[in-house]
Amino acid sequence: MNTVTYAIILIASVYTVYKILKKLKVKIDRRLALAVSPFVVLGSSIRVLEDAQIISGWIFFTPGIYFLIFFMTFLTLLISLTLERKFHISYYKLMFVVGIVLVSPVLGILKYRNFFGVGYVLLYFIPWIIFLKIIPWLKENKIVTGIHVFDGTVTSVAMNYFGYYEQHVLPRYIIDLVGTPLSFVFLKFILILIILVFIDRYSKDKEFNNYLKLMIGILGAATGIRDFISLFCLT
Repeated sequence: MNTVTYAIILIASVYTVYKILKKLKVKIDRRLALAVSPFVVLGSSIRVLEDAQIISGWIFFTPGIYFLIFFMTFLTLLISLTLERKFHISYYKLMFVVGIVLVSPVLGILKYRNFFGVGYVLLYFIPWIIFLKIIPWLKENKIVTGIHVFDGTVTSVAMNYFGYYEQHVLPRYIIDLVGTPLSFVFLKFILILIILVFIDRYSKDKEFNNYLKLMIGILGAATGIRDFISLFCLT
């Protein structure tokens, strides 16, 4: 029931945010993606702190963390847009700098020790980077696909080599069915491929397409970065 509820809230929130961005006349492009990227890392990092029991409280757990990061991101966006109109400083540069300032002390709290885990992730992920680099496809599609493949790769490495357990029902079922966590990487690749092809083929609104791809990328990045930091720090 919680999964269904979160999915409904997510869909409603995604649509509402799109309308807000349109009202604010924010162009949905690579600049916006750059602006929000440190906040995605911030949310993932805070979740790792909560997992490590360094911090506690409902606001740092799902779904509270989503509201916290959204509030911080949206408030920074509004302030940055105001400063852009007054001083002609690009809003995305201001947002990016603020995001870096916020996430840096959080990342500084963590202790990084599992370099073998990082090595395994790179070993499995680099071939995907090469593959995505050479195939003829839209750059934004390659980036979004790469983000989700990275998420799947981290999950696969964590389960294969470090005894991690997949919490989500569907991925766990597929992994158990196939018999190897590596299947999750290919599952994510195929699923994201289908979704992106569907968006490009059947949606004619370029800006809305960009927005959907941005949201899909953020969802993959949030879990991928959290799992990667956990693997790097908590093992």
